[in-house]
Amino acid sequence: MIEIAGTEYSLNDPMVMASLIGVAVTFLILVLLFLALRAANRSARNIEPLTRQMVQLGQHVQQLGQGQEQLRGGLQHVSDTQATAQVQVIQTVEARLSSVQQQMNDRLADNAMKSTRALAEMQERMKESLHGSSKQTATSLTQLQERLAAIDKAQDNITKLSGDVLSLQDILSNKQTRGAFGEIQLNDIVSKALPADSFRLQATLSSGRRADCLINLPNPPGPIVIDSKFPLEAYEALIGSSSDAEFKSAVQMFRTTVRKHITDISEKYILDGETADGALMFLPSEAVYAELHAKFPELVQESFSKRVWIVSPTTCMATLNTMRAILKDARMREQAGAIRKELGMLHKDVERLGERVTNLDRHFGQAAKDISDIKISAEKAGRRAQRLDNFDFEELVPEDHNNVVPLGKTEV
Repeated sequence: MIEIAGTEYSLNDPMVMASLIGVAVTFLILVLLFLALRAANRSARNIEPLTRQMVQLGQHVQQLGQGQEQLRGGLQHVSDTQATAQVQVIQTVEARLSSVQQQMNDRLADNAMKSTRALAEMQERMKESLHGSSKQTATSLTQLQERLAAIDKAQDNITKLSGDVLSLQDILSNKQTRGAFGEIQLNDIVSKALPADSFRLQATLSSGRRADCLINLPNPPGPIVIDSKFPLEAYEALIGSSSDAEFKSAVQMFRTTVRKHITDISEKYILDGETADGALMFLPSEAVYAELHAKFPELVQESFSKRVWIVSPTTCMATLNTMRAILKDARMREQAGAIRKELGMLHKDVERLGERVTNLDRHFGQAAKDISDIKISAEKAGRRAQRLDNFDFEELVPEDHNNVVPLGKTEV
C-alpha cells in the first residue's frame, strides 16, 4: 500500500502500476533528454576545432589546387618551349640538309659540266684524253676508297674506345680488378724507374706472405716491400656521402680501414734480417694521398711510427729515383772492386810483357850479332870468289916443261 496526500493506493491495482510505470518512463525520458543535451553540447564543443581544421584543410586544398594550376601552366610553358625548340631544331636541321643538298647538287652540276668538258676534250684529244680521264677517275676512286677506309677505321677506333671505357668502368667497379689495376700501375712505375734485375713482382717472403713488389736494395737498408692493395671503398664512401650522418660514418670507416691496413703492412712485410726496417704503402690516386694528408694527419703520424711510408704515384716515382741512385752507387762500389782486381791483373800482364820484351830484345841483339857475323863471312867469301874469278888458267904444253906455271901464280 502507498499513501499519497491522504489517499492510499494498492500496488496490486493495475491502474496504480500503470501510473507508476508511466511516471518512471517519463522520468527516464527526461533523464535521457538531459544526457543527450549534455552530449550534444560536448560534441558541439569537440566539433568546433575539427570544423576549423576542415576550413584550414579546405584552404590548403585550394592553395594546392592553385599550385597545381601554376604547375600545369609551367608544364604547359615548358612543353610549348620544348616544342618550339624542337621545331627550331627541325627547321635548322632541314635548312642544313637543304644547304648540303644544294651544295651536293651544285657539285654534281659542276661535276657534270666538268664531265661534259672532259668529254669534249676527250673527243678532241681522242686516245690521250681518254687515257688521262681514266687515270684521273681511277685516282679519284682510289682516294675515295682511302677516305672510306679511314672513316671505317675511325669508327672502329671509336667503338673500341667505347669498349675500353666500359671495360675500365667494370675494372674500377670490382674490388679484385681494382686491386689488379693498382698492381699494374705500380708495375708500370717501378719498371720505368728501376732496372729489371733490381726488383721482383709478387715475391714470396720467408713468412709465406706474397709482396706486390720487392726492391732489392743493398744493406743497409736492405730489400724493401711496396704494397699496392689500398682499400678504396672507404674513400669512395667518404666522397659519396650526402648527409652528416653518412659523412661521420664514412670518416670513421676510412680511419679504421686505413689504420688496419697500415698495421697489416707493418706486421707482414717488415721482417728482421730479411727486409728493410720499413715498407711502402702505394696509393693509386693523388686525390686519396692529398685527402689523407689534409684531413687525417694522425694516420700519417701513426704510419711513421710503424715505419710504413705512404706514397702516391708522383712521390713513388721520386722515391724510386732515389733508390735507383742507391743501387747505382752500390753497383759502382762493386765494380770498383772488380776494377781494382782487373788493374792488378793488368799490372802483372804489363810486367810479364816487359820481361818478354827484354827477352825479345836480347834475342834481337843475338840475331843482329849473328847477322853481322854472317855479313863478315859473306864479304870474305865474296872477296875469295873475286880472287878466284881473276885467276888465268892457260892450257899446259907438254913439250915445254919449263913453261909450267905453279898453281896460285899468274904469268907475268
